[in-house]
Amino acid sequence: MAEAPARERDRQRDHAPTIPETPPSAARKTSGPARALERLHLTRDIDLALHLPLRYEDETRLTRIADAHDGDTVQVEGTVADARIEYRPRRQLVARLDDGSGTLVLRFLNFYPSHQKTLARGARVRVRGELRGGFLGREMVHPTFKAVQVDAPLAAALTPVYPTVAQLPQTYLRKAIASALTRAPLHEVLPVGAVPRGLPSLREALMTLHQPSADASMTALQDHAHPAWQRLKFEELLAQQLSQHEARRERAALRAPQLRAAAGGLHERLLSALPFQLTRAQRRVGDEIAADLAQARPMHRLLQGDVGSGKTVVAALAAAVAIDAGWQCALMAPTEILAEQHFRKLVSWLEPLGVGMAWLTGSRKGKARAQMVERVAGGEARLVIGTHAVIQDDVRFARLGLAVIDEQHRFGVQQRLQLRRKLALQGVEPHLLMMSATPIPRTLAMSYFADLDVSTLDELPPGRQPVLTKLFADTRRDEVVARIRDEIGNGRQVYWVCPLIEESAKLDLQNATETHRMLCEALPQQMVGLLHGRMPAGEKAAVMSLFTGGQMPLLVATTVIEVGVDVPNANIMVIEHAERFGLAQLHQLRGRVGRGSRESFCMLLFKSPLGESARQRLEMMEKTEDGFKIAEKDLELRGGGEVMGARQSGMPEFRIAEVPAFAELLAASRDDAKLVLGQDPQLASPRGEALRLLLYLFECDEAVRLFRAA
Repeated sequence: MAEAPARERDRQRDHAPTIPETPPSAARKTSGPARALERLHLTRDIDLALHLPLRYEDETRLTRIADAHDGDTVQVEGTVADARIEYRPRRQLVARLDDGSGTLVLRFLNFYPSHQKTLARGARVRVRGELRGGFLGREMVHPTFKAVQVDAPLAAALTPVYPTVAQLPQTYLRKAIASALTRAPLHEVLPVGAVPRGLPSLREALMTLHQPSADASMTALQDHAHPAWQRLKFEELLAQQLSQHEARRERAALRAPQLRAAAGGLHERLLSALPFQLTRAQRRVGDEIAADLAQARPMHRLLQGDVGSGKTVVAALAAAVAIDAGWQCALMAPTEILAEQHFRKLVSWLEPLGVGMAWLTGSRKGKARAQMVERVAGGEARLVIGTHAVIQDDVRFARLGLAVIDEQHRFGVQQRLQLRRKLALQGVEPHLLMMSATPIPRTLAMSYFADLDVSTLDELPPGRQPVLTKLFADTRRDEVVARIRDEIGNGRQVYWVCPLIEESAKLDLQNATETHRMLCEALPQQMVGLLHGRMPAGEKAAVMSLFTGGQMPLLVATTVIEVGVDVPNANIMVIEHAERFGLAQLHQLRGRVGRGSRESFCMLLFKSPLGESARQRLEMMEKTEDGFKIAEKDLELRGGGEVMGARQSGMPEFRIAEVPAFAELLAASRDDAKLVLGQDPQLASPRGEALRLLLYLFECDEAVRLFRAA
C-alpha cells in the first residue's frame, strides 16, 4: 500500500524507541532507509528479527461498503467515481469510492501528486482505514491505499506495523525483516524439555509474530497472549535469571573483609544500651547479616520491612559489627531529611559508646565539610552518614568494610555503581546492605532480586498503634479541618500532605502552598508550617526542628516526608488527592503516624468521581495495614516498574514479559536456568556462546550487571 500518511507516521514516531544521534561520519556513508535502520540500531539480521510489531492490520479480507459500520477499521475495494481538490475550509484531496454496494468519501488533508495520480477517476483501488460519519456521508480520513487489478489476490497473512522513524517506510521495513528472518541465527539452544509445554521454538515464535496467518487471533497477538509472545517472554525471563545466577557466581569469587563482633565489644554494648528489646524478627535478621559479614566474600543482602518494623536498629547493629572489627561503615540515604533522621537515632545510640561519626550532605559546605571529610579519610569517623554527598570525589575512606544504602530503589544505577567503585580497597570489596521500606512482592523478589539474599522484618515492635484509615470526598473538607482543630487543641500534631508544590495548569490538584494558606486562615491561632523539596536546606531544617520539637502543631508538606520522619506525637495524617498516589506511597505516608501511644488516623481526601483503579487502591488502604498485601495489590494494579521505582532508579525493565502476569513463566525460567548452568556451568561451550547471545539480545545482561554491581 501507499506510504503511511502523515498522521500514521507521527503515531509511529511516537512509539519509536529513543535513538541516539548518528555520527556525522556514519551519516555520510548511508542515506534514506539504510541510515534510518542504523538509527534504530537494526544493523544485523538478528536485530531485525527481534524488531517486533507494535500491532497488526488485517488486509486478508474485503468488506462491502454497505456492510461496514461507523467506527470499524475495514478494507474495501472499488472504483474511484470522482476525485477533486477542494479549498474549503482548507486545501484537501477528496475522492469518492464506489464498490457497487455503496459509496465512501476518501479525504486527505496532506497529499502528494502521487495520491492524485493513483486516485484518478476510474482507477481501481484497495483502501483500508477507520470508517466514520461525515458531512457528505461516510468517509475515511487519510486511509492507506494502493492501485489494484480486478480480482487481485488479498494478503495471505496479517500485516505487521513496526516502530519506525522518518525515512523508513513500513513496506521497506517489512521486506528487510522478512529477508533477515531467513538468515538470522535462531536455532534452539535450550536442552530438550526445557521449553514449557505448548510453546513454539524461538524461530517459529518469531516467524509467527512477523508473519501471522490470516486465521491467527488478532486479539491474542495484540494483547501479547499468543503462544508466540509467551515463548519470547520465557526467553527474556530465562536470560534475566541466567544473569542473576552468573552475578552470584562472580560475587563468590570476590574478596571481602571478614567482620566479626568482639566479645564484650561495641555490638554487645549497643544491645545492652538500647532502650527497648529487639523483636524476634530483628534478632533473626541480625543473625543472618552477622553470618554474612563473617564470610570472606562480599555480602549483598536486601533488608526489607514494613513501615516502622525497625530496620534502622538492625543497620546499627551491623555497623557495630564492622566497627568492632576495626573497619568503617557508611550509610547513604536519598534525602537530607531521611539522612538526618538516621543521624539523630544513631548518634543517640552509638556516640555515648565512643563511636566517632561524620555527617555529609549537600548543604554542609566550607570548613565544616572539610573537617568531616578529613575525619573520614583519617579513620576517626567510624560511621559516616549522609546523602549522595558520601560518594563525591573528595570523600576518601580510610578503611571501609560495610556500606548501607537506605531506600535503595530511589538511587540511580550510576549512583550505586559510583558508591561501589569508591569503596573498593586494594582488591577487597565492601559488604553491602540495601534497605527498603517498600515491601517487595514475591514475584518481584524472584525476578529483580534473584541474585541477592533477602531478609524480611515481618514483625512490628510492640507499642506500634494501628492507624485507622478513612476516606473523605473533598466536599467534606470542613469536617476534616474541624477534626484536626480538635486534635491540635488536645496537644496532638498533624501532617497534611499535598501532591504538588504550586499551581499547575495541567492538573487541578490542591497544592501545598494554597493548602498552607487555607489552613492558616482556618486555624489563625496555630502555627502552620510548610515543607517541600524546593526549599533551601536551612529552611527545611528549621521547619522540621519546630515540628519535631512540638512547637508547630500542623505541617503542610509534599511527599518529602514520605520516609524517615519520626514524630511520635503526630497522630493524624491527611492526604490530599489520595487517588493520585500509588498504594506503596500511600502506605509509606501513613507510616509517619501511629508511632506514639495514642490512637492514630489517616484521612484520605479524594476528588469524585473515582476511577476503578483509584477506587480499588483507596479501598485497599481502608482494609489493611499489611504492607506486603498492599505491595501485592500495587503490583497487580500498576506493574513492577512503578512499584519498585524502576522508572526513576534505572532498575532493569522487561521489554516483553509483563509484571505480574509472568509468574508461571518465571517459575519455569528459574528451573531452566539451573538446568542450563548445571549442564554448562562455565557457559564456555558453543551452547554457552549462544546463551550469551540470548542475554545480549533481550537486553538483560548489561542492565542486570549494572544493577547487581550497585
